[in-house]
Amino acid sequence: MQDGQITTAPLGSTSPGELLRLLRDGQARTRAELALETGLARSTVRSRLDALMDAGLVSDGGNAATTGGRPASRFVFNAGARLALAADVGATHATVAVTDLTGEPLVTEKLALDIDDGPDAVLGLLTETWRRLVTEHGLTAPVAGAGIGLPGPVEHSTGKPTHPPIMPGWNGYDVPAKVRTEFPVSVLVDNEVNLMALGEHARGFPAEQNMIFVKVATGIGSGLISNGRLHRGDVGAAGDLGHILAPSAGDVPCRCGNSGCLEAVASGTAVAAKLRSAGIEATTSADVVALVHAGNLAAGQQVRQAGRDIGEVLAASVSLFNPSLIVVGGSLAQAGEMLLAGVREAIYRRSLPLATEHLRIVPSQAGANAGVLGAAAMVVRHALSPTVLDRELA
Repeated sequence: MQDGQITTAPLGSTSPGELLRLLRDGQARTRAELALETGLARSTVRSRLDALMDAGLVSDGGNAATTGGRPASRFVFNAGARLALAADVGATHATVAVTDLTGEPLVTEKLALDIDDGPDAVLGLLTETWRRLVTEHGLTAPVAGAGIGLPGPVEHSTGKPTHPPIMPGWNGYDVPAKVRTEFPVSVLVDNEVNLMALGEHARGFPAEQNMIFVKVATGIGSGLISNGRLHRGDVGAAGDLGHILAPSAGDVPCRCGNSGCLEAVASGTAVAAKLRSAGIEATTSADVVALVHAGNLAAGQQVRQAGRDIGEVLAASVSLFNPSLIVVGGSLAQAGEMLLAGVREAIYRRSLPLATEHLRIVPSQAGANAGVLGAAAMVVRHALSPTVLDRELA
């Protein structure tokens, strides 16, 4: 399975987990139709359907139309059989959700927090909120797993943050172990921008095989979907767009310790600083967006230039990675077409026509919920992967 992509299994090899993969498209099928699609004997299909039905993952989808004789039963994926716990954690806030097995939120809540309070306090707040939401809303299905996005680098294989610059006390902390003391399930952790990319892909662009999600906010980062799967790189550092040298940045110092980084000239914080130097009051991305929406000419020009700077760096990524789609999100992206116009202008000017022939550059579809949707998608894809599911059913 390519991270959520549904494909037909090799002839005769379909395990219960592989059979569920076919049914996850939402289409009800009879045993005969499943036997035809998989190449399995009907008796094998029956036994594997029985295992999935016993687990509650498949339910009766009614009877198929018939021209005579006994109507055949149809079977359909039961997305309500399990719950996924999801959280997107920022420096001062979090979005917490409980979803079904399609990743669709059943309940969502916004929380105020301070990442500086440390992992025990923050993770304790998350688990307390999940438990309360499950209880208050009468959600009785078993929990399949928990997914958490954090605002810093994460070693995905262990779920431990790795030297996160704005998360004091979190380095090397065993996040999954802490959460499992309250919820003894699989706990998956990743960088928030990776999960935003996954959320955009799952919610708005599931058919895209190669795409880049760009977050433009206090900082700048990106997430890469390659061949339908999230690409994290060797140590989880893929997508660190904000600290690539920007052609027009000169020697502007960056918080990473280098100079000339894209983030230092094109982030929401950088644009606000430029406006302040021109005598216009602005501190955050939200301030900049409000000025643009109010028709402030200088703010619009600076946001357009930020888009050009981002596009100059992305042009190299387009030539190297050849995506079919670039999605731009984050708080500064709420300035709308002003930012996107600058991005498009630079990419189409700098990239070769072959690489941009089918390229689309679009705004975020999931908006502020992209991260929590990605966290849920990460849990669902893990829990329903044939390897994990077959082990559970065995």
